[in-house]
Amino acid sequence: MMRKTLSYSKHPRKRLVLFLLSLSLTWGIGQIEVNQIDGWGLSSVNAQTLRPEQAATIIYEQLPYLPQENQYISVETGEVDPEHTLINRFIRYHKDIKRRSPIFSLDWKVTLADYLGINQSIRASNYPGDSTLTSNPLESDLKAIRQLNRRQRQELVDLLVQLYKPEPQQSPKTPQREETEEAPGASTPANPSLSSPGDAQLLMP
Repeated sequence: MMRKTLSYSKHPRKRLVLFLLSLSLTWGIGQIEVNQIDGWGLSSVNAQTLRPEQAATIIYEQLPYLPQENQYISVETGEVDPEHTLINRFIRYHKDIKRRSPIFSLDWKVTLADYLGINQSIRASNYPGDSTLTSNPLESDLKAIRQLNRRQRQELVDLLVQLYKPEPQQSPKTPQREETEEAPGASTPANPSLSSPGDAQLLMP
């Protein structure tokens, strides 16, 4: 019995895996670019309350080569809505429609795979802007994302992760003991010191 040859196009999961692996090859390049960016003002930005419009503004400032795609007319005002950009809709699709985490690069790469047509199909009926704009921007957005090269897509992912990463929690400072004068010859019982993080590793062979 002849073994059937499996077609590459019939296995979207395999295509997704290969896509994610190819993006990972440029991780080092993209990460270096992002780490060299200063003046984001991220210290004053709360990732939990960062709106897509705000995130999109920061991204366009750092990656000006990204297409705006903000020429669409609002149904409510009848005028062009300049804040309804490609990246704004990209973030809304990722967070609001697909409910994917914004702090992991892999989740953003999966969303990119949707736009590139190698993962899940994007439905025009629930795409951001379908009910608020006079024309659905999905087709133009797909074309715009697919025109980005691999490095540009990686830089976009890196910057999104940087924007939405949780702020590190600062441990409360331990109040210092006030030194008291002791009478000559007087001794105080020694209190056992409290263990600190990492002490258990000292017991390991």
